[in-house]
Amino acid sequence: MPSTHSRTIHLLCNSHLDPVWLWEWPEGAGEALALTRTVCDLCEEFPGFVFNRNEAQFYEWVEEYDPELFERIRRLIARGQWHVMGGWYVQPDCNMPSGESFVRQILVGKRYFQEKFGVEPRTAVNLDPFGHTRGLVQILHKSGYDSYWFCRPKVDEAPLPAAEFSWVGYDGSRITAAVAESHYNSAPGAAKAKITEWMARDAHKQVCQIPWGVGNHGGGPSKQDLRDIETLINASGAEQILHSTPERYFDDLRSHGVDLPAHEADLNPWAVGCYTSMMRLKQWHRRLENELYMTEKMATIAWAQGLVDYPAAELGAATRAMLANEFHDILPGTSIPSVERAAIAELGHGLTITSRAKTRAFYALASGQTKGRTGTHPILVFNPHPFTVNTIVECEVQPAWPDREDQYGIPTVTAGQRHLPAQAEQQESNINEDHRKRVVFAARLRAGSMNRFTCRFEKVPRKPAGSLRIRDGKLRFRTRDLDVVISARSGLLDRYRSNGVDYVTPGALAHLVMQDNADPWGMTVARFRKPAGRFKLMTRSDAASSAGVVAAKIPAVRIIEDGPVRSVVEALFRYGDSVICQHYKLPHSGTELELVLRVLWQEKDRMLKLSLPTPWNPARLLAQVAYGVQELPDSGDECVAQKWLSLVSHEHSRALSVINDSTYGCDFKHGELRISLLRAAAHAGHPTGTGRPIVQQDRFIPRIDQGEHVFRFWLNGGGARDRLRAVDREALTHNERPYALSYSPSGRGRRVAAGPTLSDRTVQVTCFKRAADGDDLIVRLFEPTGIRRSTILSLAHPEIRHELKMEPFEIKTVRVDHQTGQVREVSLLEE
Repeated sequence: MPSTHSRTIHLLCNSHLDPVWLWEWPEGAGEALALTRTVCDLCEEFPGFVFNRNEAQFYEWVEEYDPELFERIRRLIARGQWHVMGGWYVQPDCNMPSGESFVRQILVGKRYFQEKFGVEPRTAVNLDPFGHTRGLVQILHKSGYDSYWFCRPKVDEAPLPAAEFSWVGYDGSRITAAVAESHYNSAPGAAKAKITEWMARDAHKQVCQIPWGVGNHGGGPSKQDLRDIETLINASGAEQILHSTPERYFDDLRSHGVDLPAHEADLNPWAVGCYTSMMRLKQWHRRLENELYMTEKMATIAWAQGLVDYPAAELGAATRAMLANEFHDILPGTSIPSVERAAIAELGHGLTITSRAKTRAFYALASGQTKGRTGTHPILVFNPHPFTVNTIVECEVQPAWPDREDQYGIPTVTAGQRHLPAQAEQQESNINEDHRKRVVFAARLRAGSMNRFTCRFEKVPRKPAGSLRIRDGKLRFRTRDLDVVISARSGLLDRYRSNGVDYVTPGALAHLVMQDNADPWGMTVARFRKPAGRFKLMTRSDAASSAGVVAAKIPAVRIIEDGPVRSVVEALFRYGDSVICQHYKLPHSGTELELVLRVLWQEKDRMLKLSLPTPWNPARLLAQVAYGVQELPDSGDECVAQKWLSLVSHEHSRALSVINDSTYGCDFKHGELRISLLRAAAHAGHPTGTGRPIVQQDRFIPRIDQGEHVFRFWLNGGGARDRLRAVDREALTHNERPYALSYSPSGRGRRVAAGPTLSDRTVQVTCFKRAADGDDLIVRLFEPTGIRRSTILSLAHPEIRHELKMEPFEIKTVRVDHQTGQVREVSLLEE
């Protein structure tokens, strides 16, 4: 029956509570308790009032610290006055977590709410995060959501088609999305004023939503606000004003048959400085992501074969440590110093947990390996990926006894009877004799398997000298596949030629310093392209001083390793009070150049970018995002990406891919990619909009990310089609690196079968774990190129061989019965 009201205004009371931001988590937990008591009292006093509350972490705090109060929430939910909205673990940053991490935010959150209250939200809610990746659409659609409510960016801040629209994912999935144009909160006692203002602004809408309630440090509704709203409702006349929920609002919006415009893009940008602020914390988060998902794979392979108990509690604790620190004022780097320290500590705790579980799985997977012979050092490398990996393995080995001063041990590495290219490089320790060995060798690793190598050391009088030389002011490195030139005068890359094709212009990999300010959000800027200077190659005396050597002068560009696997060139640079030590790792086989930057950063109000100019203009820049690939603009505006970027010239059918181990921000213009490395903002330096400086001017203010940072990149040029087909797997392999350990097995036990394998060259397995609700196996696959394809999934335990059809950019989750091998396609919630 049609409504008799001219329009409906949905009042969505909430209280945004940052668990941390300008305060630490104990204060956030205390406010959660105080807010809950207030709301429970008001619900009992005002029977028609409905309160909406997000985030499982909030409820966990109440459940742990005040169980009686938790029961009051349970009763109010049953009465319909307390509504669980959103359903995620926290409101995370919505650009930088991996696609799989977004899945876990939902899986952990929804399972908690189902278990505790028997409810499952249908509207995902992320009101405070700073932009949203398009990859969320398919994730939401396959997790039981039909709608998305957000706050940033608003229609005048990004190219949104309207305040309400149909959001379309990379795979064609759709959900209804709406922005909270009036913002998510209201000032104390000012709810009525906000509501009447926005009722007038939205007078043209039949259905509108107005969020209200004091937020950020909690607060929520007040008795005065509820009395004022009661008066509004009673005087509403033809308009229906009601206390409501996000689901009810979206249902009402759809029931009116409003023709919503489609939006086939992300919801960005907003606060572009967040992509780089607090880089140290971002690196810890990326490490935990990588280690957690790799450990899951290893533990599941071992558990499925009866070798170990599945470490569900340990992996669950590590997962919660990761999810909590994806919160939108932690991962973006906008909190106070004590929050940064606590987050790094918790991420480190998660890494400790995963390290123990991974080591337990590794030793179990090594069972059945034969004992090493006297005088040999077995090196075991586990490849957790469902495809063969060709890589350079690095593993430290402890010889039985240090060599004498007049001897040097050269490593030889074999796989069975086959000799592999191998060399020794600088180990982590600094005992200045031939004591411990870092063995580097080229290997082909079988899919999902433990790979066995044998290392021996041949004694020679001294370390062999390499053949690479610097001549005429440049270093030229040539193989069958590569031609690389590094200038000894600038320290920069003047040529990267792969199979006869140039991919950069001279002076590549320069370190650009940009003007910046103390705002870690970057609220008032869209780009960082005003130059302040650049790092320059050190003088010989400065290089000696920075390197900490005895000599008064050394070359600022020099060859530090040169063997049959690769050559390593070191270059030292300085700008102001900051130093960069850059290592070029040049392979003797293949075309992938590895770059390692060690940055000692001591600047303020500056941003550091790494420049990669190509000979292509026009060109396109493609980027990995959460379960998707996004083309980034060539405007010079700051953008966000994940593990890889690819510069593509369709005119030349060529692509240059750049894989990273920790960066997110970048910009692109005129064929030049600039990767954002570091900023130097102030912790929580929030612009006031009053014209005052961002930070106080009467004292020393510490800055974010001062000190030492290490970044790794892998550059590879080739045909565009081949590069784009290969880069997603390469990025996963570099981030979830096969685990190598010098270990002498017992020789007991049975040989272990391989983990899951795929028959094709592109599809990813992003997750292999035990189901959250039983002993079935969960395998999550992703098609990363936008091309329809098929693959055969094979497992040894249980034995299956199952063909899967993958649509472009499809996320597919299959559930395998551990006993029968039955394969079922399920949702991301494993249902």
